[in-house]
Amino acid sequence: MSKQNALTQVNDLSSIVTLPELFTWRVAQTPTAEAYRQFDDASGQWISYSWQETYELINGFIQALSIVNLDRGSRIAILLPNGLHAVCIDQASLALAYVPVPMHALDNPASIAYILRDSDASFLLATSEQQWNEIAEAGLDLPALQQVVVLKKTLPKSEHQIAIPVLSLDEWLAAASNIEPVRQYPEASDLAALVYTSGTTGKPKGVMLTHTNVMSNVKAVVQRISPMTSDVFLSFLPLSHTFERTAGYYLPVAAGACVAFSRSTKQLPQDLMEVRPTILISVPRIYERVYSAIQTRLASSRGQSWLFNLAMTVGWRRFCRTQGLLLDGSLVAAIDELGWLFLNPLVASKLIKQFGGRLRVAVSGGAALSPAISHCFLGLGIPIVQGYGMTETAPVVAFNSPDDNDPATVGRPMADVEVKIGENAELLVRGPNVMRGYWKREEDTAKAFVDGWLRTGDQAEMVSGRVRILGRVKELIVTSTGEKIAPVDLELAITNDAVFEQAYAFGENHPFIGCAVVLSRSYWAELASSLGLNPNEASSLKSAIAVEVVVERIRGLTKSFPYYAQPKAVILTLEPWTIENTLITPTLKLKRNNLAGYFAQDMKRIYTR
Repeated sequence: MSKQNALTQVNDLSSIVTLPELFTWRVAQTPTAEAYRQFDDASGQWISYSWQETYELINGFIQALSIVNLDRGSRIAILLPNGLHAVCIDQASLALAYVPVPMHALDNPASIAYILRDSDASFLLATSEQQWNEIAEAGLDLPALQQVVVLKKTLPKSEHQIAIPVLSLDEWLAAASNIEPVRQYPEASDLAALVYTSGTTGKPKGVMLTHTNVMSNVKAVVQRISPMTSDVFLSFLPLSHTFERTAGYYLPVAAGACVAFSRSTKQLPQDLMEVRPTILISVPRIYERVYSAIQTRLASSRGQSWLFNLAMTVGWRRFCRTQGLLLDGSLVAAIDELGWLFLNPLVASKLIKQFGGRLRVAVSGGAALSPAISHCFLGLGIPIVQGYGMTETAPVVAFNSPDDNDPATVGRPMADVEVKIGENAELLVRGPNVMRGYWKREEDTAKAFVDGWLRTGDQAEMVSGRVRILGRVKELIVTSTGEKIAPVDLELAITNDAVFEQAYAFGENHPFIGCAVVLSRSYWAELASSLGLNPNEASSLKSAIAVEVVVERIRGLTKSFPYYAQPKAVILTLEPWTIENTLITPTLKLKRNNLAGYFAQDMKRIYTR
């Protein structure tokens, strides 16, 4: 689709101000086109649904939800994995002027109970009775909750069960099959979602996003990314996160593109090969995993490693020329083009095939993507574009486009979004996409703004009209010697090495920087054996000689950092940090407070010896 066609589509959307209007408009535009695709375990096949078929399913949800008889603006809690059911309940809630409260299906019960209580949710649609029972057993009062619906009822009632009606989805839908719903339509200024922040450093807050907030962002992204009706998105990031909701859910509705729901993160490589998406919405961690696997394979072959690095170097120069980022002689360019005729089929095409073979846009957001990874993937033909945003901005603030892509930045601000640099180099944002505020937190809302501008908490600079993120204002580590270090930069440098699956830097108010790392099990087995240690004994991870070897490796990875920023001590572990053990957020960011508590004893030992 040309830029002009993209602008025409924005104009077609210009009169649409709410999300239910958007979906109805889409159904009218392309009723028989493929809207959604998901895997059916019973038949072992991918099942497709047209826009019209999806609309009819949504109407069933609207009928059932309308007889719950809730007040306008009531909160509808959604605790489901990505899929057609999540779309139906979300659209039904919006169509009745209710407010969806999306939650991560893998979040822990206590966190879910907290969100249900804080949001005053009146209705909950969850995956299973067991999930609901665990939430109920968290022990929090949920006085506003009137109805619970689960996909399937299979368990006896828990003795801790709260006295709230629980129906299966089939029971709930059947009870309203012949009832004409009483419709109430939302206004542009009404809430379109209450999305709880990831809570990397504290309790999550409910971000109030209006239909205007979300629709303005959708229209701006359509203009920047130029999606087509022939595009296929692969959805695997949780719909509880605004990044996926806007870019991976509402954007395809605006474009008329198909969304295929991945079966699981574990099955993502297989889904990529089967679905063959043209647009991928992802966070850096997914690209990091692929990069790490590549580096592990190359470590065993010097010849393959040399060939891969040559292809990456030549490909990176080719990419930079297409973006106007490199101006060199025509002879060098001609040599690169000739070399690429051989390097492309030997290296690049094989990587492209791992992503399905037809990606035209691979979006990376939610956290910083390391330069090493962006150089690798862009050089080898994976069209990664980085963007920047936050839940409070619905979420996109700035975004690179495929034909205007400087990976050292997060791109140019979106249409109608203003940015400026405030005190302490903090990025400030103003525009129609900026939230109304935090739910029931007037003081926090006031603190989030300065003179009408949203404080992002990120330090940035403007470079030729593009935004370059420098680090977090609040996440800077200040040592007892007064040095300031951005932990994310350190962590990215460490995890560029495939032997370190995850890294967490610390040292606030201490004389030096330390870090905790999750080692790959293959590396640990090899290292422990070489040092005469038993890799299966937990005590081996605390061995002074093993720690010393790892510290030296990390020093090599961080040698470009100032001496005071280089970790002097390390905590070794093999257990990954997951959403389930509450050490990372649903978008795979580190929960720093939780990690600090988890490693408190080890950190105390490091700083008191």
